Amino acid sequence: MASSSTTISLSLATFSSSTATTSSSITQPKTSSICSFRSHESSLSSSLLGTRICVNNKKARTKGVSKRSISNGVTCLASSSVLPSALLFDCDGVLVDTEKDGHRISFNDTFNERELGVTWDVDLYGELLKIGGGKERMTAYFNKTGWPEKAPKSEEERKEFIASLHKRKTELFMALIEKKLLPLRPGVAKLIDQALGKGVKVAVCSTSNEKAVSAIVSFLLGPERAEKIKIFAGDVVPRKKPDPAIYTLAANTLGVDPSSCVVVEDSAIGLAAAKAAGMKCIVTKSGYTADEDFLNADAVFDCIGDPPEERFDLAFCGSLLEKQYVS
Repeated sequence: MASSSTTISLSLATFSSSTATTSSSITQPKTSSICSFRSHESSLSSSLLGTRICVNNKKARTKGVSKRSISNGVTCLASSSVLPSALLFDCDGVLVDTEKDGHRISFNDTFNERELGVTWDVDLYGELLKIGGGKERMTAYFNKTGWPEKAPKSEEERKEFIASLHKRKTELFMALIEKKLLPLRPGVAKLIDQALGKGVKVAVCSTSNEKAVSAIVSFLLGPERAEKIKIFAGDVVPRKKPDPAIYTLAANTLGVDPSSCVVVEDSAIGLAAAKAAGMKCIVTKSGYTADEDFLNADAVFDCIGDPPEERFDLAFCGSLLEKQYVS
């Protein structure tokens, strides 16, 4: 089926619906799978559920793992006994799909209050999200398009101006969260409860303002969970995603090896930060990130999911840490 040097090692459930090739062409029927996996430099489309596949030029063998079909996709569960030392979540787009109807609206309301004559529409904000951090986002935008007439002229005063805008934007955003107008994404509470129940450390690592992240964790996850979750956010590190600093800080503070951590992200810059920190990374796509490049992700889903439409669980996160040797 290929040269003797080609081995494809893939595990756990249904793979992406795209057709992949090795040195000889392999074609499989497309599926409606919402998760995709990549192992080393090779991938394989499959309609198999709950199957570990090892393929080379001599033999093909399968080893069953736990599985369960659901109405709108597949569940990717694992029989692994390995658990992560820490489960690290991004905030915006992962815990809550906040960007379009949360942060963007709060930025625009702030601009309107200050009579700056600036409005960020949905498409523009999607482009601006490629810049990590709200203050950095505003600064880059004004540097490119021109600073508002009401903005100061000196660089130091402009930093203070941006900081004041961001402070007001955070206040408006927190009001939305406190009213619970933006719900948790499916499966978030479930996965966090599984982790905490097994003694896995849980943290939220975000470029957003620490107060805004704390509000999301406290109001939407509840105080009992919140007191067990460490938050690393905002300006706690000098360089924001895609720099790995936030994840490196989290691992050091929690006292865990980065290689034993699993990150849940929704964006390409978040994925880059996690991988640069030496961590496994699962992507749960969000409204703004569905078309981004997640080639280096360890797994990609549309969400975490709650039963009966659960996409993956804590055991699956642990299975990503198991070493796979490919000859």
